[in-house]
Amino acid sequence: MKNPMIFWCAICFFGVSSCKESPIEKSEGQKPNVVFIFIDDLGYGDLSCYGNDKIVTPNFDALAKNGIKFTQFYSNAPVCSPSRVAFITGQYPFRRRIHGVVGSTKNNKARRQANFLDTIGPLLPKMLKNNGYATAHFGKWHMGGGRDIGNVPYPTDYGYDQSLVGFEGIGDRILDLEDHALSNRSAKLGKGRIARIPKRDITRIYVDSALSFIKRNKDRPFYVNIFPGDVHDPFKPTESEIEGFRPIARDEEEAKFFAVLKETDKQVGRFVQGLESMGLIDDTIIIMSSDNGPTDWPRYYKHNGQPPSSQGNLRGRKWSLYEGGIRVPLLVQWKGNIPENSVDSTTVGAVMDLFPTILNLTDSNFKEVAPNLDGIPLDGAIYGTSQSRKEPIFWYFPNQPVPGNPEFMTPKLAMRYADWKFLVNEDGTGAELYNLRHDPKESSNIAQDHMERVEIFTKEILDWYGQTVVFVN
Repeated sequence: MKNPMIFWCAICFFGVSSCKESPIEKSEGQKPNVVFIFIDDLGYGDLSCYGNDKIVTPNFDALAKNGIKFTQFYSNAPVCSPSRVAFITGQYPFRRRIHGVVGSTKNNKARRQANFLDTIGPLLPKMLKNNGYATAHFGKWHMGGGRDIGNVPYPTDYGYDQSLVGFEGIGDRILDLEDHALSNRSAKLGKGRIARIPKRDITRIYVDSALSFIKRNKDRPFYVNIFPGDVHDPFKPTESEIEGFRPIARDEEEAKFFAVLKETDKQVGRFVQGLESMGLIDDTIIIMSSDNGPTDWPRYYKHNGQPPSSQGNLRGRKWSLYEGGIRVPLLVQWKGNIPENSVDSTTVGAVMDLFPTILNLTDSNFKEVAPNLDGIPLDGAIYGTSQSRKEPIFWYFPNQPVPGNPEFMTPKLAMRYADWKFLVNEDGTGAELYNLRHDPKESSNIAQDHMERVEIFTKEILDWYGQTVVFVN
């Protein structure tokens, strides 16, 4: 760490304790705790338990070893803001007028989307709070706040007892110490305690904040989000961290990426160890996923280069509705309650499904309070029984921004139904059809061979689009 005093001052500033915890006695019959770790821009193939053969991610892998790994799981968008909205609402984010990155007022207006997620309707933290949970969010927000927009709800208005976010939110937050344009704009908004910290140290503070919150709420079940942003570029590891990865990386950017991925894995392990030291690991459901596929900026392709991070053998990356842009890891650990070292390769799920799943796992009634969720409970699959999805999963992405690789550009609408993946534009043009069982790389468009199916899927997806995607006029 370049300046340890900055790090420890932030620890004191936000009231965080990093001391070793004493085991906590939980009352008999208490509901399980829930932790959701949502990694920003983590690719489907980045973790060694998902096939990365260049580096090992032992702490992520331990979640898979001690729980269940899903291989047919999706984000609800190929970009961050709508994916996060889908999780907190259990609905398609397009119902809530969030279609792409929540940016400046000008950009949001151009995309005909809201400046922030409103607080009306079902919200996961509110429902868990009403069920007796202590609730907290630590990490990236990106559902309103930042740039030129400060008049938005605080994270605590969504049901969190405590929050600590980054430059894409308001309230207490940590901003990049360096001359980072969006951090500088966030600082001018005020609205919360602000600390400027080197980016490489921020996840450490989120983890310490989460452990401190858990210790202070030892007599209640807790629900905690940890949303790290290290593997979202630009990557900011130390020189010594980069050096160890240069021999195995194809270029400097990949070496930097490996360094920050390794550090993220380390912090996840440190958090799990903290739960273990408090005697809470057996009482805690840990869920880990990613908000979309890996980065695809055009600059990475200059001079025949390749972007860092990996979508595995899938086609597409971030900002693409091909599989590499939306298929993401999902790991769930709940020791003693769900099968260990198991793999579900058939259940098709999405981030919006985690809302009803968590409520089922915590015995929080949602059918009366939130009857109109788009997500479906996946707790049966988490307990080890693969589930068959009766309804398709749909996506809308207005191609803003576009992928750096033109081959990853897709029509604006997509659906997954059983083994079928279908893509088309709002006017019915550009139809693409793939059978993912036989063609997981989406290499051969077979729409012309299945025109009757294309016609049925086109009607279904356009009906969904007309009923679900709400624009701001």
